Amino acid sequence: MNATGAAGLKGQAGGDRHEFLVYTLTTECGRSASIFGFAGASAVGSAYLAKSLEPLLLGRNVHEREALWHDFRKRDRLWGHLPIYIWGPIDACLWLLAAEAANLPLYRYIGAAREEVPVYASSMFLHEAEDYVAEALSIREAGFAAYKLHPPGRNIAHDIEIHAAVRNAVGPDFALMSDPVATMTLPEALAYGRTLEALDYKWFEEPMGDECIPALRELTRQLDIPVVGTEVLAKHPYSLADVVARNVVDVIRADVSWSGGVTGVLKSAHVAEAFAMNCEIHTAIFHPLELVNLHLCAAVRNCTYLELLAPVNDFAFGLKGGLPIESGIATLPQTPGLGRDLDWDLIDNSTQESL
Repeated sequence: MNATGAAGLKGQAGGDRHEFLVYTLTTECGRSASIFGFAGASAVGSAYLAKSLEPLLLGRNVHEREALWHDFRKRDRLWGHLPIYIWGPIDACLWLLAAEAANLPLYRYIGAAREEVPVYASSMFLHEAEDYVAEALSIREAGFAAYKLHPPGRNIAHDIEIHAAVRNAVGPDFALMSDPVATMTLPEALAYGRTLEALDYKWFEEPMGDECIPALRELTRQLDIPVVGTEVLAKHPYSLADVVARNVVDVIRADVSWSGGVTGVLKSAHVAEAFAMNCEIHTAIFHPLELVNLHLCAAVRNCTYLELLAPVNDFAFGLKGGLPIESGIATLPQTPGLGRDLDWDLIDNSTQESL
């Protein structure tokens, strides 16, 4: 397990970089799979938490993914209470080992639904309308399918001005979304959502906390624009069942990092599919994990896009050859497993500690 500081991730445009983990699972016959992992406030602290799960894996078969999923849930409940991002990379490595053994790319091992996925870019928290306009225009010119704003959130009127300026700049035919990241009351979200409807935004994401179930359900009932949420609800897919069944939101979110890996995303997407609902896959931030997300996007039918954080080049580390994206379209790799090698020079040069 490796962790990096300085060569990690920009959390806010122009801000400090955050840390990440690298998980490696090795079999008794010498095969291994590695993937990045979220690190929260501390890569070292998160690494020790992840390391605590080693006894759960020793002596197990890589094909026991479902049994291990439930064993982890039991261990977590019995006073483990681990962060939502701890299990996902372990599960992803299990799937990658199995796909490589089958000599198949991950999405084909899961069950392919398509070969290409449109990509949209999500802003960081910028400052003024001109910053968002410039980025939106560059995203459109690069061929991306859509642009999502994370507005600065200083006040609602300012945020609305930014959304209007971006719509005016990109024109009526380019898809836009809004994600205020849980900053609003219900009355504020209703007024904000009505404005987004008038500006023809494609969806309204996480205007209130994902745990604000009654308020989100009422918002969804009153607005015509799709309301999107659930990315930070813990314990996917079980926490999603009532959300989906009672139309708390129009679209749920899941990703390989915060939803329990490949297994968690598939379970979540299938719950949504049973109710004719989309499960839009949320960015996993680090590009090696984004590539796992891409395989999942290609393995389910009820997901429209792959999401990447912008500026995309700020996050384009960790993979040799980068993500297989051209003109805003991601094309699935055909080599077994992940389809790209990790950049071990970057990882080794960034390591603080190995466990």
